[in-house]
Amino acid sequence: MRPLAVIGLVSLDRVDGGLPRLGGAPYYAARALRLLAHPAVVVTKVAAEDRDRGLHALGVPVVSRPAARTISFRIENERDGRRSLELEELGEPWTVEEARGWVAEALAHSDWVHAGALTRADFPPAALAELRRGRRLSLDGQALVRPARAGPVELDSDYDPAVLCHVDVLKLSQEEADALGLELDERSLGSLGVREVVVTLGSKGCVVFADGLAEYVRARPLAVPDPTGAGDEFMAAYLSYRRRRHSAPGAARLASEVVHQLLTASAQSSLNSPRATTTAEPPTSTRSMLSADPSTRA
Repeated sequence: MRPLAVIGLVSLDRVDGGLPRLGGAPYYAARALRLLAHPAVVVTKVAAEDRDRGLHALGVPVVSRPAARTISFRIENERDGRRSLELEELGEPWTVEEARGWVAEALAHSDWVHAGALTRADFPPAALAELRRGRRLSLDGQALVRPARAGPVELDSDYDPAVLCHVDVLKLSQEEADALGLELDERSLGSLGVREVVVTLGSKGCVVFADGLAEYVRARPLAVPDPTGAGDEFMAAYLSYRRRRHSAPGAARLASEVVHQLLTASAQSSLNSPRATTTAEPPTSTRSMLSADPSTRA
């Protein structure tokens, strides 16, 4: 089986006042792919002073180049499940020249690639077009709704529609879908022009739009002190199962179980934390959840 590729910036995250730790799609996707023993390659950029923080101990092959700086966030988890993010240091976007050069060499054996964007600046449309060349491309919805500016992260819908011209699979969180004004039904999700869209709903599961249909997929609820990275883990597992020809709803069910296992393991290591009662469920909107009723097609 050809390796599944994940490309994105490694971040430094300060979670709930803790010390900076590795984050971003490369780190969390690698956790899921290692658990599944799926052939994979991670492609990333990180500042030279941060290369020794464990990047090459992820359990999957890593191809990296130095960056002028490492993107960094401050994340606070509240007891009611709400989370606040602050972008403290901007990252270094991916260029067309990189996509055609050393990145193309790193992706030479991959036919599926996930672009794990952290902000709207990470992957310009032309860079995505290069990444997709000869491959299926998945994109994290943060590339649409998260501005690349320092300070509190506030989502908006001011993205370049050309980005979606190169996307085969789009992953959104419920908050991102709300920011885009989307309902969780066929008409609304189909309006994006992307064949396959996955909207994660925290511990409630997800809605999968594929083959013109939107379907609600349940997940086993789980209370954890820190859900950081769960979306990246879910998407890596989802693509792994899709790569192995599972249906979109089937891949979502299996991916939810992978995340449940990973979050359970993480929660067990933080049982002594004073924030251990925080839930993994992000805030939801009544409007979105009405169309995700599990008793009907979404």
